[in-house]
This record gives sequence, C-alpha cells and structure tokens, in this order.
Amino acid sequence: GEPTDPVMASADGTVVYLSRKPALSNYGNYLVLRHQIGGVELYSLYAHLKNVREDLMIGQAVKAGELLALMGRTTNTREGISRDRAHVHFELDLLINDRFPAWFRKASPAQRNDHGAWNGQNLLGLDPRLIFLEERRQTTNFSLLNFIGHQTELCRVFVRATRFPWLTRYPSLVQGNPLAGTEGVAGYEISLNYNGVPFRLIPRAASEVQGRSRFELLSVDEGEYRRNPCRGLVVKRGGRWRLGHNGEKLLELLTF
Repeated sequence: GEPTDPVMASADGTVVYLSRKPALSNYGNYLVLRHQIGGVELYSLYAHLKNVREDLMIGQAVKAGELLALMGRTTNTREGISRDRAHVHFELDLLINDRFPAWFRKASPAQRNDHGAWNGQNLLGLDPRLIFLEERRQTTNFSLLNFIGHQTELCRVFVRATRFPWLTRYPSLVQGNPLAGTEGVAGYEISLNYNGVPFRLIPRAASEVQGRSRFELLSVDEGEYRRNPCRGLVVKRGGRWRLGHNGEKLLELLTF
C-alpha cells in the first residue's frame, strides 16, 4: 500500500511556505518552516509529501514534533517515484536572497517560477546528518552558529558589493576588519563551503583589493574540491582555477 508515515516538525518554527500542487515542482507537495536557533535563521524543508495537513497555513506557528503531513512520493519528474521508494526529502537550509523572484526574472526570463522566494534554487543546504550528530555529541553545548562558521572551505572569493541580504540575515557570519571600518567597505571576501554556503565574510577596504572585477576567485582547496566536486562552483582550465558557471550564478544571486 501507500505510505502512511507521519512527517513532523524538526523544531519549533513558523510555516513560511507550502505547496499542495505537486505538478509545479520536482519536490512534489512540499512545505518550508522558518526556525530561530541560537541566533541563526534556519529553514527546514519537507518534500515528496503525500499530503499536507489541511488546516496548516502560512504564518502558523508549529512545535517540534507536531504533525505536518504524511510521507509520500509526489513529484513532477517524468520517471516519478515508485511506491517502494517513497520517502521524505528533508533539508536544513539557509535562504540566499529575498529578491530571488526579481533575480530569476532577469536571469531566466523564459522560465517560470511558481514558488517565489521558496524556489529550491534560493536555498543553500547544510548537511542535516552532521548537524544532528554534532548536536548529539555536544548536547547542551551545541551551537548552530559555530557549526556553520567552521565549515570546510572549498574556495574563497571577493565580491565587489557592499549591500546584499545575506549580510543582514546572517550578521554573525561577518567578521570585523578595522581597516574597512576606517576607509570604508569596497566589497567582501567570502569563504564558501562545497555547497556554496557563505560561512565567513570579511569586509575589505579598497586599499586591500586588487583589480576591478566584480567577482574574483582568490583561492581553492584542491583536496576539498576532489572530495566534493559535484556543484561545479569552480573549474580548472589550462592549469588555472576559475569560477564555474554555477559559482558565478551563485554570486550573482547572492549579491543581487
């Protein structure tokens, strides 16, 4: 038969999005919760749901362990999800940019965006398994902010932009720089993990910056790239590392 497993909230939070139209996304029926955990705005996503609780609405508060939906296999992909592969697609995410709908219209004018800012392209996932294991190991000493801030660096980039939503949504990831405080900020040096999460941002003064490029790749950890190459954020051509298409696309969205 079809699965009847309950899907429950991973933590106290608020419903920020739900889609009961599975044909509109490869997520199928899905919903997103916003959480405030240790000063970090975190989002949990639950997808391929059989159905979402009928009385659940955007803006509604939920408690950890509260029933949200039933597990299912909804999707809009051609191959579908077979009954024996029914599952909950679960993510713990950071939101890239509130202005995603405007960016998407500019970047992909021929494509539809049926989900506003809650399109999966606007969410950067953290590894839930590692978060839960670290939380279990540290118990009451666990800090989500510390976990995010100690990601392994895939690459470091410079963006010639001084105002973008990530800075205000995740201010605790921004480090101080007295020189930029004195001379003014010309842009940000950003450390990205293998999935593109900007986990360390340092404001830079004009005197610390070379070149005039909007985006500049500063360094790459080749060992981390060999372990996690799948996002294609950086590529090596002619013996030189460059930002890949996905890397440039991420920075365009981040700083839009």
